[in-house]
Amino acid sequence: MGQCNYKVFGTVTNLNWDGGEVIRWQRGKSEEAHSVMKGDLAGGKFPSGKFGANAAWSHGLWWCMILAMNLNQAMKKLVLGKSWVTKRLKAIRFALINLPARVMERSRRLIIRLGKYHPAFDWLLELRARIASLAPVPGG
Repeated sequence: MGQCNYKVFGTVTNLNWDGGEVIRWQRGKSEEAHSVMKGDLAGGKFPSGKFGANAAWSHGLWWCMILAMNLNQAMKKLVLGKSWVTKRLKAIRFALINLPARVMERSRRLIIRLGKYHPAFDWLLELRARIASLAPVPGG
């Protein structure tokens, strides 16, 4: 009759901050992640007016959206560099994804043709080298 439900969670950190400050910082990070999921990766809208389609989306494609968000964060930190870590997906789209180029497939290879004197040419070569350095060495 007098049952109460409690929701308890813990935070483990190596920060030397006051507990209240750590919790406020963590909540701010969580709100930013939710904003990215809802705004940048369309996690805030159901794809259909049909219950079944929305149920399938929420069980399957939601996890794809979470994976995309995590891959985006990893690529920003490991490949693009420190100046890109705080950038949203829209900034990356305009700087990297929306480059005018021709994508070709030849001899089982994917080729991106970009003008040699395009301002992003050297940057793309540098990014490609960083991505290649992340790949595990066969047999290693």
